[in-house]
Amino acid sequence: MKYTEQLKQFIEKKHELQVSKHKFLGIGQFMKLSVITQFFPPDYAATGQLIYELVRHLEQQGVDVEVFTGQPGYAFKSSNAPTVEQCGRVRIRRSRTAQLCPQRIRGKAINGILFTLRAALYLLSAARRRNVVLLTTAPPFLPILGYLAHIFFGLSYVCVLYDLYPDIAIALGVIPKHHWLARFWLAVNRQVLQKAKGIVVLSPAMKRQVAANCPQVADKISVIHSWADPEWIVPIAKQDNWFARQYNTVNLFTVLYSGNMGRCHDIHTILEAAKYLEDEPIQFVCIGGGAKREELIEEVNRLKLKNFQFLPYQERQVLPYSLTACDLSLVSVEAGVESLVAPSKFYPALATGRPVAVICPQYSYLKQLIAEANCGETFENAESYELAEFIRLLSRDRLLAERMGRSARQYLQSYFTPQVISKQYFKVLLRAIL
Repeated sequence: MKYTEQLKQFIEKKHELQVSKHKFLGIGQFMKLSVITQFFPPDYAATGQLIYELVRHLEQQGVDVEVFTGQPGYAFKSSNAPTVEQCGRVRIRRSRTAQLCPQRIRGKAINGILFTLRAALYLLSAARRRNVVLLTTAPPFLPILGYLAHIFFGLSYVCVLYDLYPDIAIALGVIPKHHWLARFWLAVNRQVLQKAKGIVVLSPAMKRQVAANCPQVADKISVIHSWADPEWIVPIAKQDNWFARQYNTVNLFTVLYSGNMGRCHDIHTILEAAKYLEDEPIQFVCIGGGAKREELIEEVNRLKLKNFQFLPYQERQVLPYSLTACDLSLVSVEAGVESLVAPSKFYPALATGRPVAVICPQYSYLKQLIAEANCGETFENAESYELAEFIRLLSRDRLLAERMGRSARQYLQSYFTPQVISKQYFKVLLRAIL
Protein backbone atom coordinates (compact mmCIF):
# COMPACT_ATOMS: atom_id res chain seq x y z
CA MET A 1 0.00 0.00 0.00
CA LYS A 2 2.86 2.35 0.91
CA TYR A 3 4.59 1.89 -2.45
CA THR A 4 1.32 2.21 -4.36
CA GLU A 5 0.67 5.56 -2.71
CA GLN A 6 4.23 6.74 -3.44
CA LEU A 7 3.86 5.72 -7.09
CA LYS A 8 0.57 7.60 -7.34
CA GLN A 9 2.18 10.74 -5.87
CA PHE A 10 5.09 10.41 -8.31
CA ILE A 11 2.73 10.15 -11.30
CA GLU A 12 0.71 13.15 -10.12
CA LYS A 13 3.90 15.20 -9.64
CA LYS A 14 5.16 14.22 -13.07
CA HIS A 15 1.89 15.26 -14.63
CA GLU A 16 1.99 18.63 -12.83
CA LEU A 17 5.45 19.21 -14.31
CA GLN A 18 4.12 18.32 -17.77
CA VAL A 19 1.24 20.76 -17.37
CA SER A 20 3.60 23.53 -16.26
CA LYS A 21 5.93 22.82 -19.19
CA HIS A 22 3.16 22.91 -21.76
CA LYS A 23 1.67 26.08 -20.29
CA PHE A 24 5.13 27.68 -20.49
CA LEU A 25 5.36 26.68 -24.15
CA GLY A 26 1.94 28.16 -24.80
CA ILE A 27 0.19 24.92 -25.68
CA GLY A 28 -3.12 26.60 -24.86
CA GLN A 29 -2.79 28.26 -28.26
CA PHE A 30 -2.98 24.80 -29.88
CA MET A 31 -6.01 23.67 -27.89
CA LYS A 32 -9.11 23.78 -30.08
CA LEU A 33 -12.05 23.42 -27.75
CA SER A 34 -15.70 22.86 -28.58
CA VAL A 35 -18.13 23.57 -25.75
CA ILE A 36 -21.62 22.08 -26.15
CA THR A 37 -24.33 23.31 -23.84
CA GLN A 38 -28.02 23.92 -24.36
CA PHE A 39 -28.04 27.17 -22.37
CA PHE A 40 -25.94 30.25 -23.06
CA PRO A 41 -26.62 34.00 -22.87
CA PRO A 42 -29.00 35.68 -23.54
CA ASP A 43 -30.55 32.82 -21.52
CA TYR A 44 -30.55 33.63 -17.81
CA ALA A 45 -30.12 29.94 -16.82
CA ALA A 46 -27.24 29.72 -14.34
CA THR A 47 -25.41 27.02 -16.29
CA GLY A 48 -25.29 29.21 -19.37
CA GLN A 49 -24.00 32.21 -17.43
CA LEU A 50 -21.23 30.11 -15.89
CA ILE A 51 -20.17 28.67 -19.24
CA TYR A 52 -20.09 32.19 -20.70
CA GLU A 53 -17.64 33.35 -18.03
CA LEU A 54 -15.59 30.16 -18.30
CA VAL A 55 -15.02 30.35 -22.06
CA ARG A 56 -14.08 34.02 -21.80
CA HIS A 57 -11.31 33.19 -19.35
CA LEU A 58 -10.16 30.10 -21.27
CA GLU A 59 -9.90 32.27 -24.36
CA GLN A 60 -7.68 34.66 -22.40
CA GLN A 61 -5.36 31.69 -21.75
CA GLY A 62 -4.97 31.22 -25.49
CA VAL A 63 -7.56 28.48 -26.04
CA ASP A 64 -9.37 28.53 -29.39
CA VAL A 65 -13.01 28.20 -28.23
CA GLU A 66 -16.18 27.50 -30.17
CA VAL A 67 -19.52 27.19 -28.38
CA PHE A 68 -22.47 25.27 -29.77
CA THR A 69 -25.69 26.13 -27.99
CA GLY A 70 -29.45 26.42 -28.43
CA GLN A 71 -31.82 29.25 -29.12
CA PRO A 72 -32.90 31.15 -25.99
CA GLY A 73 -35.55 29.48 -23.89
CA TYR A 74 -35.17 31.57 -20.73
CA ALA A 75 -34.38 35.00 -22.17
CA PHE A 76 -36.34 38.16 -21.42
CA LYS A 77 -36.74 40.02 -24.67
CA SER A 78 -36.24 37.55 -27.49
CA SER A 79 -36.66 33.88 -28.31
CA ASN A 80 -34.14 34.17 -31.14
CA ALA A 81 -30.44 34.94 -31.23
CA PRO A 82 -27.95 34.98 -34.14
CA THR A 83 -27.08 31.52 -35.44
CA VAL A 84 -23.44 32.61 -35.67
CA GLU A 85 -21.92 35.19 -33.36
CA GLN A 86 -18.44 36.35 -32.38
CA CYS A 87 -17.81 37.33 -28.75
CA GLY A 88 -14.22 38.52 -28.66
CA ARG A 89 -12.32 35.53 -30.03
CA VAL A 90 -15.00 33.05 -28.93
CA ARG A 91 -17.20 31.80 -31.77
CA ILE A 92 -20.81 30.98 -30.90
CA ARG A 93 -22.97 28.75 -33.09
CA ARG A 94 -26.61 28.28 -32.22
CA SER A 95 -29.02 25.57 -33.19
CA ARG A 96 -31.88 26.66 -35.41
CA THR A 97 -34.26 24.67 -33.20
CA ALA A 98 -36.57 26.93 -31.20
CA GLN A 99 -37.50 26.27 -27.58
CA LEU A 100 -40.94 24.70 -27.07
CA CYS A 101 -42.73 25.36 -23.76
CA PRO A 102 -39.49 25.43 -21.70
CA GLN A 103 -41.40 25.90 -18.43
CA ARG A 104 -43.02 22.46 -18.65
CA ILE A 105 -41.29 19.13 -18.02
CA ARG A 106 -42.48 17.61 -21.29
CA GLY A 107 -41.39 20.70 -23.22
CA LYS A 108 -37.97 20.61 -21.57
CA ALA A 109 -37.54 16.96 -22.53
CA ILE A 110 -38.50 17.59 -26.16
CA ASN A 111 -36.20 20.61 -26.33
CA GLY A 112 -33.35 18.53 -24.92
CA ILE A 113 -33.84 15.81 -27.52
CA LEU A 114 -34.04 18.28 -30.40
CA PHE A 115 -30.94 20.11 -29.22
CA THR A 116 -29.01 16.85 -28.83
CA LEU A 117 -29.84 15.89 -32.42
CA ARG A 118 -28.62 19.27 -33.65
CA ALA A 119 -25.49 18.96 -31.53
CA ALA A 120 -24.79 15.55 -33.10
CA LEU A 121 -24.83 17.15 -36.55
CA TYR A 122 -22.53 19.90 -35.30
CA LEU A 123 -20.07 17.32 -33.95
CA LEU A 124 -19.81 15.70 -37.38
CA SER A 125 -18.11 18.84 -38.64
CA ALA A 126 -16.40 19.84 -35.37
CA ALA A 127 -14.63 16.48 -35.13
CA ARG A 128 -12.42 17.50 -38.05
CA ARG A 129 -11.56 20.93 -36.62
CA ARG A 130 -11.40 20.44 -32.85
CA ASN A 131 -9.18 18.31 -30.62
CA VAL A 132 -11.28 18.31 -27.43
CA VAL A 133 -14.96 18.72 -26.55
CA LEU A 134 -16.43 19.95 -23.27
CA LEU A 135 -19.97 18.65 -22.71
CA THR A 136 -22.35 19.70 -19.96
CA THR A 137 -25.35 17.84 -18.56
CA ALA A 138 -27.69 20.43 -20.04
CA PRO A 139 -29.57 18.39 -21.26
CA PRO A 140 -28.69 15.37 -19.06
CA PHE A 141 -28.00 12.94 -21.90
CA LEU A 142 -25.71 15.29 -23.88
CA PRO A 143 -22.45 13.54 -22.79
CA ILE A 144 -23.53 10.52 -24.85
CA LEU A 145 -22.53 12.54 -27.92
CA GLY A 146 -18.98 12.75 -26.61
CA TYR A 147 -18.88 8.98 -26.32
CA LEU A 148 -20.12 8.52 -29.89
CA ALA A 149 -17.67 11.15 -31.22
CA HIS A 150 -14.85 9.29 -29.49
CA ILE A 151 -15.92 5.89 -30.87
CA PHE A 152 -16.34 7.09 -34.48
CA PHE A 153 -13.81 9.93 -34.74
CA GLY A 154 -11.38 9.41 -31.86
CA LEU A 155 -12.33 12.80 -30.41
CA SER A 156 -11.36 13.48 -26.78
CA TYR A 157 -14.10 14.75 -24.48
CA VAL A 158 -14.55 16.06 -20.96
CA CYS A 159 -17.88 15.88 -19.11
CA VAL A 160 -19.10 18.57 -16.72
CA LEU A 161 -21.74 17.01 -14.46
CA TYR A 162 -23.88 19.83 -13.11
CA ASP A 163 -26.55 17.40 -11.91
CA LEU A 164 -26.42 13.62 -11.55
CA TYR A 165 -29.01 11.69 -13.52
CA PRO A 166 -30.82 9.35 -13.14
CA ASP A 167 -29.89 9.71 -9.45
CA ILE A 168 -31.94 12.91 -9.04
CA ALA A 169 -34.98 11.38 -10.73
CA ILE A 170 -34.71 8.40 -8.38
CA ALA A 171 -34.24 10.57 -5.27
CA LEU A 172 -37.28 12.68 -6.15
CA GLY A 173 -39.42 9.61 -6.81
CA VAL A 174 -39.86 10.28 -10.52
CA ILE A 175 -38.68 6.77 -11.39
CA PRO A 176 -38.12 3.77 -9.05
CA LYS A 177 -34.54 2.81 -8.24
CA HIS A 178 -34.81 -0.61 -9.90
CA HIS A 179 -36.84 0.52 -12.91
CA TRP A 180 -35.40 -0.68 -16.22
CA LEU A 181 -34.95 2.94 -17.36
CA ALA A 182 -32.84 3.77 -14.29
CA ARG A 183 -30.67 0.68 -14.76
CA PHE A 184 -30.23 1.38 -18.47
CA TRP A 185 -29.38 5.04 -17.83
CA LEU A 186 -26.74 4.12 -15.24
CA ALA A 187 -25.23 1.54 -17.60
CA VAL A 188 -24.98 4.12 -20.38
CA ASN A 189 -23.43 6.62 -17.96
CA ARG A 190 -20.74 4.10 -17.02
CA GLN A 191 -19.77 3.64 -20.66
CA VAL A 192 -19.72 7.39 -21.28
CA LEU A 193 -17.62 8.18 -18.21
CA GLN A 194 -15.11 5.39 -18.81
CA LYS A 195 -14.24 6.80 -22.24
CA ALA A 196 -14.13 10.43 -21.08
CA LYS A 197 -10.69 12.01 -20.73
CA GLY A 198 -11.87 14.01 -17.76
CA ILE A 199 -14.90 14.33 -15.49
CA VAL A 200 -15.74 17.53 -13.62
CA VAL A 201 -18.16 17.60 -10.70
CA LEU A 202 -19.09 20.54 -8.48
CA SER A 203 -18.61 19.13 -4.99
CA PRO A 204 -16.79 16.37 -3.08
CA ALA A 205 -20.12 14.67 -2.39
CA MET A 206 -20.87 14.50 -6.12
CA LYS A 207 -17.46 12.94 -6.69
CA ARG A 208 -18.20 10.22 -4.14
CA GLN A 209 -21.57 9.55 -5.79
CA VAL A 210 -20.08 9.25 -9.29
CA ALA A 211 -17.28 7.04 -8.01
CA ALA A 212 -19.82 4.81 -6.26
CA ASN A 213 -21.76 4.42 -9.51
CA CYS A 214 -18.62 3.83 -11.59
CA PRO A 215 -15.51 2.99 -9.48
CA GLN A 216 -13.32 2.66 -12.59
CA VAL A 217 -13.36 6.43 -13.20
CA ALA A 218 -12.57 7.62 -9.66
CA ASP A 219 -9.04 8.75 -10.56
CA LYS A 220 -10.15 11.06 -13.35
CA ILE A 221 -12.88 12.91 -11.45
CA SER A 222 -11.99 16.52 -10.64
CA VAL A 223 -13.92 18.60 -8.11
CA ILE A 224 -14.16 22.14 -9.50
CA HIS A 225 -16.57 24.47 -7.75
CA SER A 226 -18.78 27.04 -9.40
CA TRP A 227 -17.71 30.65 -9.04
CA ALA A 228 -18.67 34.32 -9.16
CA ASP A 229 -16.87 37.38 -10.49
CA PRO A 230 -16.08 39.79 -7.61
CA GLU A 231 -15.31 42.53 -10.13
CA TRP A 232 -18.85 42.29 -11.50
CA ILE A 233 -20.75 41.69 -8.25
CA VAL A 234 -19.49 44.17 -5.66
CA PRO A 235 -20.97 45.15 -2.28
CA ILE A 236 -23.39 48.08 -2.64
CA ALA A 237 -24.97 49.77 0.35
CA LYS A 238 -28.75 49.45 0.16
CA GLN A 239 -29.29 53.20 0.39
CA ASP A 240 -27.11 53.60 -2.71
CA ASN A 241 -28.76 50.75 -4.60
CA TRP A 242 -31.51 51.72 -7.05
CA PHE A 243 -32.96 48.19 -6.95
CA ALA A 244 -33.25 48.32 -3.16
CA ARG A 245 -34.98 51.69 -3.33
CA GLN A 246 -37.33 50.56 -6.10
CA TYR A 247 -38.49 47.47 -4.20
CA ASN A 248 -38.46 48.99 -0.69
CA THR A 249 -35.73 46.88 0.89
CA VAL A 250 -33.70 49.81 2.28
CA ASN A 251 -35.41 50.26 5.65
CA LEU A 252 -36.31 46.66 6.42
CA PHE A 253 -33.89 43.84 7.21
CA THR A 254 -34.15 41.86 3.98
CA VAL A 255 -33.55 38.14 3.52
CA LEU A 256 -33.00 37.28 -0.15
CA TYR A 257 -33.55 34.02 -2.00
CA SER A 258 -32.44 34.52 -5.61
CA GLY A 259 -32.55 31.80 -8.25
CA ASN A 260 -34.37 28.60 -9.01
CA MET A 261 -37.00 27.37 -6.54
CA GLY A 262 -36.98 23.85 -7.91
CA ARG A 263 -37.66 20.36 -6.67
CA CYS A 264 -34.15 20.07 -5.21
CA HIS A 265 -34.52 23.20 -3.06
CA ASP A 266 -35.95 23.34 0.45
CA ILE A 267 -38.59 26.07 0.43
CA HIS A 268 -40.65 24.75 3.35
CA THR A 269 -37.99 25.58 5.97
CA ILE A 270 -37.84 29.16 4.67
CA LEU A 271 -41.63 29.50 4.87
CA GLU A 272 -41.74 28.20 8.44
CA ALA A 273 -38.95 30.59 9.50
CA ALA A 274 -40.89 33.50 7.98
CA LYS A 275 -43.93 32.54 10.08
CA TYR A 276 -41.85 32.90 13.27
CA LEU A 277 -40.75 36.37 12.11
CA GLU A 278 -44.15 37.58 10.95
CA ASP A 279 -44.31 40.46 13.45
CA GLU A 280 -40.67 41.55 13.09
CA PRO A 281 -39.38 44.37 10.81
CA ILE A 282 -37.97 41.68 8.52
CA GLN A 283 -38.99 40.76 4.99
CA PHE A 284 -38.25 37.86 2.63
CA VAL A 285 -37.66 38.64 -1.05
CA CYS A 286 -37.78 35.72 -3.50
CA ILE A 287 -36.44 36.39 -6.99
CA GLY A 288 -36.66 33.73 -9.68
CA GLY A 289 -38.86 30.84 -10.72
CA GLY A 290 -39.06 27.07 -10.56
CA ALA A 291 -41.45 24.26 -9.76
CA LYS A 292 -41.96 25.29 -6.11
CA ARG A 293 -42.44 29.02 -6.69
CA GLU A 294 -46.20 28.91 -7.21
CA GLU A 295 -46.57 26.48 -4.31
CA LEU A 296 -44.76 28.95 -2.03
CA ILE A 297 -46.87 31.89 -3.24
CA GLU A 298 -50.06 29.93 -2.59
CA GLU A 299 -48.97 29.09 0.95
CA VAL A 300 -47.98 32.69 1.68
CA ASN A 301 -51.39 33.87 0.48
CA ARG A 302 -53.24 31.16 2.39
CA LEU A 303 -51.44 32.07 5.60
CA LYS A 304 -51.90 35.80 4.88
CA LEU A 305 -48.20 36.48 5.48
CA LYS A 306 -47.21 40.08 4.78
CA ASN A 307 -43.44 39.62 4.99
CA PHE A 308 -42.89 38.17 1.51
CA GLN A 309 -42.19 39.84 -1.82
CA PHE A 310 -41.93 37.85 -5.07
CA LEU A 311 -40.08 39.09 -8.15
CA PRO A 312 -39.28 37.39 -11.48
CA TYR A 313 -35.81 36.48 -12.74
CA GLN A 314 -33.74 39.59 -13.40
CA GLU A 315 -31.68 40.37 -16.47
CA ARG A 316 -27.95 39.79 -16.20
CA GLN A 317 -27.08 43.50 -15.99
CA VAL A 318 -29.47 43.89 -13.03
CA LEU A 319 -27.96 41.08 -10.93
CA PRO A 320 -25.20 43.18 -9.27
CA TYR A 321 -28.01 45.34 -7.84
CA SER A 322 -30.68 42.73 -7.11
CA LEU A 323 -28.24 40.42 -5.31
CA THR A 324 -27.00 43.24 -3.06
CA ALA A 325 -30.45 44.65 -2.21
CA CYS A 326 -30.50 42.55 0.96
CA ASP A 327 -28.92 42.01 4.37
CA LEU A 328 -28.73 38.20 4.26
CA SER A 329 -28.66 35.68 1.39
CA LEU A 330 -30.38 32.30 1.55
CA VAL A 331 -29.28 29.06 -0.13
CA SER A 332 -31.17 25.80 0.28
CA VAL A 333 -30.83 22.13 -0.68
CA GLU A 334 -33.60 19.58 -0.16
CA ALA A 335 -32.90 16.54 2.01
CA GLY A 336 -31.76 13.50 0.04
CA VAL A 337 -30.16 15.30 -2.91
CA GLU A 338 -27.09 16.82 -1.22
CA SER A 339 -24.73 14.55 -3.20
CA LEU A 340 -26.56 15.06 -6.50
CA VAL A 341 -26.67 18.84 -6.94
CA ALA A 342 -24.53 21.84 -6.01
CA PRO A 343 -26.28 25.23 -5.82
CA SER A 344 -24.46 27.74 -8.01
CA LYS A 345 -26.28 30.63 -6.27
CA PHE A 346 -24.00 30.15 -3.26
CA TYR A 347 -21.01 31.81 -4.96
CA PRO A 348 -22.62 35.09 -6.11
CA ALA A 349 -24.07 35.31 -2.59
CA LEU A 350 -20.51 35.29 -1.22
CA ALA A 351 -19.49 38.03 -3.65
CA THR A 352 -22.16 40.44 -2.40
CA GLY A 353 -20.43 40.93 0.92
CA ARG A 354 -23.51 39.78 2.83
CA PRO A 355 -23.82 36.92 5.35
CA VAL A 356 -25.12 33.63 3.96
CA ALA A 357 -27.56 31.23 5.61
CA VAL A 358 -27.61 27.73 4.11
CA ILE A 359 -30.34 25.14 4.61
CA CYS A 360 -28.93 21.71 3.84
CA PRO A 361 -28.69 18.12 5.12
CA GLN A 362 -26.25 17.24 7.89
CA TYR A 363 -23.43 15.97 5.68
CA SER A 364 -23.54 18.60 2.95
CA TYR A 365 -20.20 20.04 1.80
CA LEU A 366 -21.76 23.49 2.21
CA LYS A 367 -21.42 23.15 5.98
CA GLN A 368 -17.64 22.95 5.64
CA LEU A 369 -17.48 25.93 3.28
CA ILE A 370 -19.55 28.14 5.59
CA ALA A 371 -17.42 27.10 8.57
CA GLU A 372 -14.16 27.78 6.72
CA ALA A 373 -15.36 31.17 5.52
CA ASN A 374 -16.93 32.11 8.88
CA CYS A 375 -19.52 33.98 6.85
CA GLY A 376 -22.85 32.76 8.18
CA GLU A 377 -24.59 29.65 9.49
CA THR A 378 -25.95 26.35 8.22
CA PHE A 379 -29.24 24.80 9.28
CA GLU A 380 -30.49 21.30 8.71
CA ASN A 381 -33.74 20.81 6.87
CA ALA A 382 -36.75 21.67 9.08
CA GLU A 383 -34.65 23.77 11.50
CA SER A 384 -36.96 26.71 10.87
CA TYR A 385 -36.90 28.08 14.41
CA GLU A 386 -33.08 28.09 14.49
CA LEU A 387 -32.99 29.87 11.13
CA ALA A 388 -35.48 32.45 12.36
CA GLU A 389 -33.37 33.08 15.49
CA PHE A 390 -30.25 33.59 13.34
CA ILE A 391 -32.09 36.08 11.14
CA ARG A 392 -33.36 37.88 14.22
CA LEU A 393 -29.80 38.00 15.64
CA LEU A 394 -28.34 39.55 12.49
CA SER A 395 -31.16 42.06 12.24
CA ARG A 396 -30.23 43.33 15.72
CA ASP A 397 -26.43 43.02 15.44
CA ARG A 398 -25.46 44.83 12.25
CA LEU A 399 -21.74 44.75 13.14
CA LEU A 400 -21.84 40.94 13.23
CA ALA A 401 -23.61 40.90 9.87
CA GLU A 402 -21.02 43.24 8.37
CA ARG A 403 -18.15 41.12 9.70
CA MET A 404 -19.64 37.94 8.25
CA GLY A 405 -20.26 39.70 4.94
CA ARG A 406 -16.63 40.79 4.66
CA SER A 407 -15.50 37.25 5.41
CA ALA A 408 -17.80 35.89 2.70
CA ARG A 409 -16.32 38.13 0.02
CA GLN A 410 -12.73 37.49 1.11
CA TYR A 411 -13.36 33.74 0.93
CA LEU A 412 -14.74 34.00 -2.59
CA GLN A 413 -11.83 36.18 -3.74
CA SER A 414 -9.37 33.59 -2.44
CA TYR A 415 -10.90 30.42 -3.92
CA PHE A 416 -13.85 30.91 -6.28
CA THR A 417 -13.10 33.62 -8.85
CA PRO A 418 -13.24 33.00 -12.64
CA GLN A 419 -9.47 33.38 -12.81
CA VAL A 420 -8.89 30.68 -10.19
CA ILE A 421 -11.51 28.26 -11.51
CA SER A 422 -10.67 28.62 -15.23
CA LYS A 423 -7.09 27.54 -14.47
CA GLN A 424 -8.46 24.36 -12.90
CA TYR A 425 -10.54 23.69 -16.03
CA PHE A 426 -7.51 24.43 -18.19
CA LYS A 427 -5.55 21.67 -16.42
CA VAL A 428 -8.33 19.14 -16.96
CA LEU A 429 -8.61 20.04 -20.64
CA LEU A 430 -4.85 19.91 -21.05
CA ARG A 431 -4.82 16.35 -19.75
CA ALA A 432 -7.36 15.46 -22.42
CA ILE A 433 -5.02 16.36 -25.29
CA LEU A 434 -1.64 15.32 -23.85
